[in-house]
Amino acid sequence: MSCMKFLVEEDEVNLRLDVFIAGKMEDKSRAYIQNLIKEGNVVIFGKVKKSNYKLKLNDVVEFSIPDNEKLDVEPENIPLDVLYEDKDVIVVNKPQGMVVHPAPGNYTGTLVNALLYHCTDLSGINGVLRPGIVHRIDKDTSGILVVAKNDAAHNSLAAQLKEHSMNRVYNALVEGVIKEDSGTVDKPIGRHPVDRIKMAVVKDGRHAVTHYNVLERYANNTLIECKLETGRTHQIRVHMAYIGHPIVGDPVYGYKKQKFNLQGQMLHARKLGFIHPSTGNYIEFSSELPDYFKKILKLL
Repeated sequence: MSCMKFLVEEDEVNLRLDVFIAGKMEDKSRAYIQNLIKEGNVVIFGKVKKSNYKLKLNDVVEFSIPDNEKLDVEPENIPLDVLYEDKDVIVVNKPQGMVVHPAPGNYTGTLVNALLYHCTDLSGINGVLRPGIVHRIDKDTSGILVVAKNDAAHNSLAAQLKEHSMNRVYNALVEGVIKEDSGTVDKPIGRHPVDRIKMAVVKDGRHAVTHYNVLERYANNTLIECKLETGRTHQIRVHMAYIGHPIVGDPVYGYKKQKFNLQGQMLHARKLGFIHPSTGNYIEFSSELPDYFKKILKLL
């Protein structure tokens, strides 16, 4: 039996225990997870809790995976679009549809599987399931990620993320025509008060700031550039939906009726800049819009 441990963060407070575990084991049924809890395989500070237990800030949730649940992550020969690599970092351009790291029950086809095949040295700070992973972008968001190849690089990059000094710029196609040329959404983000799987703008959420500029206006859509000042879960998706301009193709925060046959939201992490962990120099990378994005813009 293998164990996993998670610290409850601000945006997870008051989440039901079974919902919290479901977020870590995305392909498992609610019944499976509730049974895992019922059998005493989930503890908080060493004590068994019920499925409906409401999480508190800094709770330490530990759960045991039965032996028939594989916990090893295997290297896979999956093509990688590598923009830069040295002894400290590797910068990759992630395609839409690829999950960044494995979760219990879902161990294949992820960016981590591909990275383990590509290079043998990755930071061990985030454990066996997330080696080298400093930050994430959603499965259906494409674009640039930096991965740490050793613990010193990981700590340096994590500190830059915490200080909001990393330069992260996205392109998004949103619904409707934005009238102003630029704007800022400064609204706190936390768990949705009703649908606890979703994020939302909530009064007691975590500080979140998104700056945006209009690049192109179409008949019913707007192409924008977004710069993250903070990095909350689903931040751009939540903020744009909040101001009435959800991202085209977003299955969670977007329009229920979509006019294009898309696999997910039209959101691309186009630019990433940071201080190199060893040299101390600022380096920046960019990637052009992927084909799925260009195709829709051409249609418009």
